[in-house]
Amino acid sequence: MRGLIVKSAGGRADIRSGARFSAGRGRRAEEGIALIMVLWVITLLMAIVLSFSFSTRTTTSTALAFREGMEARFVAESGIQRGIMEVFYRRQNMNQPLVEGEEGIWKVDGTLNGFIIGSGECFVRVMDESGKVDINRATDVILKNLFLNLGIQEDQVNIIVDSIMDWKDEDNLHRLSGAEDEYYMSLPRPYRAKNSSFDTIEELLLVRGITPAILYGEGKRRGVIDFLTVSSGTDKINPSAAPREALMAIPGMSPEIADSIIELRKEKLTLTAQDLALLLGPGYVTYSPYFSLNEGNIYSIEAVGRKKDTKGQYAIRSVVAIEGNKHTYFSYKSPATATAEPEAAAQ
Repeated sequence: MRGLIVKSAGGRADIRSGARFSAGRGRRAEEGIALIMVLWVITLLMAIVLSFSFSTRTTTSTALAFREGMEARFVAESGIQRGIMEVFYRRQNMNQPLVEGEEGIWKVDGTLNGFIIGSGECFVRVMDESGKVDINRATDVILKNLFLNLGIQEDQVNIIVDSIMDWKDEDNLHRLSGAEDEYYMSLPRPYRAKNSSFDTIEELLLVRGITPAILYGEGKRRGVIDFLTVSSGTDKINPSAAPREALMAIPGMSPEIADSIIELRKEKLTLTAQDLALLLGPGYVTYSPYFSLNEGNIYSIEAVGRKKDTKGQYAIRSVVAIEGNKHTYFSYKSPATATAEPEAAAQ
């Protein structure tokens, strides 16, 4: 009987132990599920925090870039206004001598000028349009020399120059390598040849053979837009303002002579016929038919603005006519592709 009690007691003990074991396993399972849920919640919260942090960081960076861009734009706009002011000052003080080492009258040959304004710095080029090749008046010889000197292949130059001449003449007969309505109407987006003068240099993009790389430049090669104008009104070139590429477009011009002209004008605001005759000697008779010694009243002004110690910049290009004490914009491109790179320190 005692054995049965013990056995019975042992059995009851075994049953209770099994119940306690099962209850323990249940609690551990619940605790495991709770732990997994906590881990998932923590992971979710971390993802939300990281997402919010990334969003905030992106928004802050965007706002900062926008602010710096706007500041650079305002600096560039001030550069355009400074350029106009300097042109007025120049035209009223042409008889003043150049004094080396002192800030004086700005030159209008594309010389880079720098100045500081507030927390920004600006770099400005002013170019008298009479120093460029007028695409509406230039001969095919000068145009061909200009494109060849920019490193464009002769076959392509022949197409470009003949097409330019066809574009601006009044007839519908094309030159040997040129193009008229027959070519342009066969394009995927057809249009007709203008058969009239160019209104802007960007209009060249409609002409056969001209690509954006040729017009605006590519890599280290400058674009032809820097050396052409529609505003000078003459087939001659002003050596006091002409870039080297425009001088080199003159028939018979050598690199040495072009460089000597540019070197001479570092000492003078404008070059006279006497200055050029002394420099060129007998060769002056050869080049003088292509020279215009009168400064024009239309100027291209390019300004590049940026904050100090930053790489971001903003460029504006404009063409301005100066009449008396007034000025008129012929064009104003903002933003623009810059050639006035801030390589020199601001003055």
